[in-house]
Amino acid sequence: MHEAGVHLVSTDEKTGIQALEPIHPTLPMRPGLVERREFEYVRHGTLCLIANFEVATGRVIAPTVGPSRTEGDFVAHIARTVATDPQGGWVFVTDNLDTHQSASLVRYVAEHCSIDAADLGEKGKHGILKSKPTRAAFLTDQIHRIRFVYTPKHSSWMNQVEIWFSILVRRLLKRSSFTSLDDLCQRILAFIDYYNRTMAKAFKWTYAGRPLAA
Repeated sequence: MHEAGVHLVSTDEKTGIQALEPIHPTLPMRPGLVERREFEYVRHGTLCLIANFEVATGRVIAPTVGPSRTEGDFVAHIARTVATDPQGGWVFVTDNLDTHQSASLVRYVAEHCSIDAADLGEKGKHGILKSKPTRAAFLTDQIHRIRFVYTPKHSSWMNQVEIWFSILVRRLLKRSSFTSLDDLCQRILAFIDYYNRTMAKAFKWTYAGRPLAA
């Protein structure tokens, strides 16, 4: 698929990433003393990361970091991602969140797959836009250059980007101090750049009673 110019990417949001700054610095370990970490901290707010994990390469491409994850945010993220290869094929693996099957997303796919907007119908009334099931059927249509594959309900663990999120937490977010939302945003993006240059590799799909492994 990748060799044929089709990008298979696992996409999801990591919400509520907190910019926490301890009031006092952590005291490192010393002979006879454990590390001592201040329990009081300042909250500078939260951000949402929308990430794409490219299955074939293991790279995280076209990340979006912002304050929210609205329907408009997700469509804008998909548009930014597709713009990295406007003529390529794109398959997005994601969950069944309403924003992943929205009317705005249908209109975007229709526009970029040369489908007349007049054929889409009207949300809540008729046609492709009528309901979430009708929109999902359109978005998963294999004839489209840009299409979506939805994981079964309660099976988000099947989406490989969730593995990468755990790496982000362990390597960057856990126990870190962030002085502002801008500091948090810049360090997330810097980590993604570092990860792509030094650590990225395809995950091994080992579903046979065993977990996914890097």
